[in-house]
Amino acid sequence: MPRQPRRRSYDQYCAAARALDLVGDRWTLLIVRELLAGPRRYTDLHADLPGVSTDMLAGRLKDMEGAALVTRRRLPAPASAYVYELTPRGRELLPVLRALAEWGAPALEEPRPTDAVRAHWFAIPLLGALAGRIEGVVQVTLDEGVFHVRTGGDAAASYADGPAEDADAHLRTDAATCRALASGELTLAEAVRDGRVEVAGDGLLAGEPREPLVPSAVD
Repeated sequence: MPRQPRRRSYDQYCAAARALDLVGDRWTLLIVRELLAGPRRYTDLHADLPGVSTDMLAGRLKDMEGAALVTRRRLPAPASAYVYELTPRGRELLPVLRALAEWGAPALEEPRPTDAVRAHWFAIPLLGALAGRIEGVVQVTLDEGVFHVRTGGDAAASYADGPAEDADAHLRTDAATCRALASGELTLAEAVRDGRVEVAGDGLLAGEPREPLVPSAVD
């Protein structure tokens, strides 16, 4: 018999309360963060969610399947592995995660000694920093790894772990600069001017940005 989602409800006739009934549990939104980057095997999810127990992860995934946020499917041969992926309803949580990342960015400060870091965790806050600056697929390289984002309007926004096959732009920077861009302490133009971000690629600027991405040599 299929496992039924556990009963967790605030029992309040409120849209925010209903949303929290579905995604308010510990780890659920972080699982969504991982799956927004594309289908993942259980072992990959567990590796990129340091601190979650195997029982907790399995339970959360089952609950998310029951809530129609996640599906599980078998990859074709020769892989023959199972992966989890978000449903269209689950992917609608990207703006929620972007808003949370924007709100939480000022509290990020310096990494604590116990903090795990993954490169693709900077993808969501960088979507906001790149919006209106660069359109298309942008590959980002940090010391911690490589990921890529797709910009060009909220409907087209997405990200994935690893390099892009069809990158329109390549950015090289570091985690501290990503944090400053996410919190608004630094604009992309300022980061390029100060040498904290290296940009490569042709035809990257989206229309006429409010300020040049690369400052003019003429003052």
